[in-house]
Amino acid sequence: MAGRQDVARFIANYRDETDSAALYRAMAEAEPQGEIAEVYRRLARVEETHAEFWRRRIEQAGGRAPQGIGWRTRVLIWASRRFGAQSVLPLVADDEARNRTMYDGQQEAAGTALPEQERSHARMLSLLASRSSRGWNGAAYSRLEGRHGAGAANNLRAMVLGANDGLVSTFCLIMGVAGSAASAQTLLAAALAGMLAGACSMAMGEWISVQSARELQERQIASEAEELAEVPAEEQEELTLIYQAKGFSAEEARQIAARVIGDKDSALETLVREELGINPDDLGGSPMAAAASSFLVFIVGALIPALPMFLVADDQLVLASLLASATGLFALGAAIAVFTGKHPLFSGLRQLAIGLGAAGVTYGIGHLFGVAVGG
Repeated sequence: MAGRQDVARFIANYRDETDSAALYRAMAEAEPQGEIAEVYRRLARVEETHAEFWRRRIEQAGGRAPQGIGWRTRVLIWASRRFGAQSVLPLVADDEARNRTMYDGQQEAAGTALPEQERSHARMLSLLASRSSRGWNGAAYSRLEGRHGAGAANNLRAMVLGANDGLVSTFCLIMGVAGSAASAQTLLAAALAGMLAGACSMAMGEWISVQSARELQERQIASEAEELAEVPAEEQEELTLIYQAKGFSAEEARQIAARVIGDKDSALETLVREELGINPDDLGGSPMAAAASSFLVFIVGALIPALPMFLVADDQLVLASLLASATGLFALGAAIAVFTGKHPLFSGLRQLAIGLGAAGVTYGIGHLFGVAVGG
């Protein structure tokens, strides 16, 4: 028997679904494009099915399903009718995105299509919100699928930021040890140890990140395969909605979805791409390659303050590291300006000021610690 907290949760779920269904109905009425209006009506029917699911749970627990819709939904319905469905679409898309995992931890929804349908609705509304007034925005869809056109730029930015991490952390470590009046041998050992420790840490973190992402996507693909085998009709309906959001007519979308589901060899791959937004040919790349590149990029940055110390006399170690680090900080700051759009001089000087400030703090702490220990 469900407890009071369970009944309250059922009622909250029921309210969410009835509110969404009513809003989608209103958006369908206000939408001038017939194909998109039909998408809203289909979404409304799915939400009504969800509401009926929770209504039965409420009644089985001895409760009563509430009547009416919430005030916020009433306002959105009014805005949709007054200004058009597009006026409220971004808000609705945000709501669906926030609620996409609302059923993942609810045992009543386990084994049903509710969790995946909520995620599908979030993707659907995101697709609709990405449409321009002239039709489908292919760039937006390619970003949703994961085929990023800016991948090279993202990789370059990651390399610059990784090198910056290596430079700043190693430089600050050297200045901290130098502040404690350590010997030249200690200073060199600290630089080498800090460089290797930081690089190993970055590599391990990158490996865990990429491997975890791959495992998550593999689990999602396996779940999609189970749903395709158990409820192919529902998967076909989801594909129909997605193709309509891409600009196909209702009849064209149904035909395409039927062909996809009918071809078992490619059905899963298509569903994974279209519904989950995952490229099965590239599940985030190789964890080992990501770890190796992260290690090397960090080492490159760390060598800027560390390498000059091995090339000068003992009494010039700190000065050599300081000058090399200052030059590197400015250069990396100027490089970051390529991505931020700031002036290279401004970005370089800002990076230099931040890096020197951090090094000054660690030098001061090292000095205080050295004085305290030295008595």
